[in-house]
Parts: sequence; C-alpha cells; structure tokens
Amino acid sequence: MKIIKFPILFVLIMLPFFWINRLHAQEQMFKLHTESQYNQVLDNAVNDAALTLNTSAIWKETEEGYESHKRLELRKADAIQAFFNRLYVNFELFADPMGQNQLKQYIPVIAVIGYDGFDIYAQEEFVDPKGEVRLQHVWKPTVPYAYTDEEGNVFSFTLDDFVVIYQPDANRWIEGFQHELKTISTISLLQNDARFDAVRRTTIVNAIQHELEYAINKHNEWAARNGVSYTFTLPTISNEEWNNTIDDVGVLAFVQGLPIGHGTYNNYALGGSRLLKRDVYYGTVINDIKYAFPSRCAPDYIEETFSNEKEAARNGYFLKVCN
Repeated sequence: MKIIKFPILFVLIMLPFFWINRLHAQEQMFKLHTESQYNQVLDNAVNDAALTLNTSAIWKETEEGYESHKRLELRKADAIQAFFNRLYVNFELFADPMGQNQLKQYIPVIAVIGYDGFDIYAQEEFVDPKGEVRLQHVWKPTVPYAYTDEEGNVFSFTLDDFVVIYQPDANRWIEGFQHELKTISTISLLQNDARFDAVRRTTIVNAIQHELEYAINKHNEWAARNGVSYTFTLPTISNEEWNNTIDDVGVLAFVQGLPIGHGTYNNYALGGSRLLKRDVYYGTVINDIKYAFPSRCAPDYIEETFSNEKEAARNGYFLKVCN
C-alpha cells in the first residue's frame, strides 16, 4: 500500500508543472501561428502600397528623353491609403475608426523611397486650427540623397547612376549619368565607377536610417508621455536587404509592440514597385555598324543613350541581347 502512495504523490507534485509546460507550449504555438499570419498581412499591405505607387505614378517629361521615364511623381497618399486599407480589412477594422487609430499607434513610421529622395510618414504632435493639440501621422518634407565631397561639391544622388552636382568653385550645376559626366568633368568621385556606386549607396542608406531613427525616437517620446511602456527601436536590417531597398522605388513599413498573447509582434516589410527596372539602352559603333546594348551589359564606349529599344531602333541601332 505504501508503495502505491509514492507514484500517486509523484503525480500530484508533477501535475502542476506538466500543466504549466503544456500552457507554455500552447502559448508558443499560438504566438508562432499569429506571427506567421501577421507577417503575411504586413507583406500584403506593403505590396499593395508598392503596387499603388506603380499604377498611380505620373511620368514627368523632361528635355532629356532618355531619362524621362525615371522622373516620377509618386502618389504617396494613395500608396499609404492602400497600405492601411489592407491592414483594416485583415484586422476586421474597416468600419471601426477607433480601432483603426489604435492600430496606427503600433506603426511608428513608414518610408516611401523615391527615385531622387524619400518621404517619411510618422506621428507628430501639432496644434490644429481650433487650437487643440493633436497627434497623428503626417508627411515630413522630402529628403534628398545629398552628399558633399572633400572638394566641396554637392551631389544629389538617385537610385541609379544619374546625379545632379553643384560645383561651388565654378558656381555651376551639372547633371547626367555618372559614366557620361566623368568624360567631361574632373570631379574625382565621378572617375571611379565602383567608388561612386559605393558612396551613392552608403549615402542613401545612411540618410534613410537617420530619418527612421529620428522618427522612432520622437514616437518614443510620445509613447512615454502617454504611459506606453514599450520602447520602439529601429531593427537591424541586413546589407542585402538595404541593397534591395535602394534598387527601386518602394515602401518600407514598421510594426512594433502589437500585443500577441503575453508577447508583442515586431517586424518590418519592404515592397518594391519595380518602376526603375526598365532597361536603358546604350548605343555604340562596332566596325562602322551601330549597336544598342542593354544597361546590364553596356559597352565600354558609349555614343548615345536611349530609354527603350524602340528609341534605339528608331535612331538606326541594331539591338543586342546580353549573353
């Protein structure tokens, strides 16, 4: 009889631990499942925003026809509305304005990355015309991809190698593709293709990171004043992810602190609209015959630049393909 008591006693002692472990496992499974669902929702939302950028962008005409397809006026407001509409539908908040405002508190910042600058959409306190202090997401002024070299030249970079430069010594502006400008300018940064691309990418990434960090820090100030204990931070983004980010116009959104059981959901998502992926064609002459090559296999010597294959063919060039 005494021998039977020991197993019963053991079960009675261990049963609470087994029950707690089971609850923890269920909680972990619930969190993983919910995070997977939220990841899909966030990805779909930024993809919707990027698709809206693609379909609503206005192509600006310029005197230089070969670059006109890159001069875009992005419909940022339409893209942001598409982003939130997707969230509202998936969180069943489309007819719930209070719930929508609450959801926005977990989105500290959204960045719309444009061809020659980017825009930040973040919460900010301001006084409305009635004199009341309000807090809501607003657009910040567009930030260019600006850089000043050791010679004092001011560069305005883009998402490709087109650049606008102010030379203070000569008090003049020059603009064009880097491979063209290096033949008519003595600016050292233009002479080295690899260095130019590295500086361009570093400048763009640093500018975006700086503004994102500033926006998130401001969001933390508001959160602290309103009793929110969660601290918002800029997540670590890999170099590969940043390279994908700055290869095309797109949308970068952050969600942080969204409650999931006893934990929180924190993630970011990037949606690229692929507006700049159209091939530029470079014309050259080989054995007195005019050929046009796509940008990914551009020839060493370039005679002319065209925005598409039709324009190249219209000017008497035979189109080549990359091997």
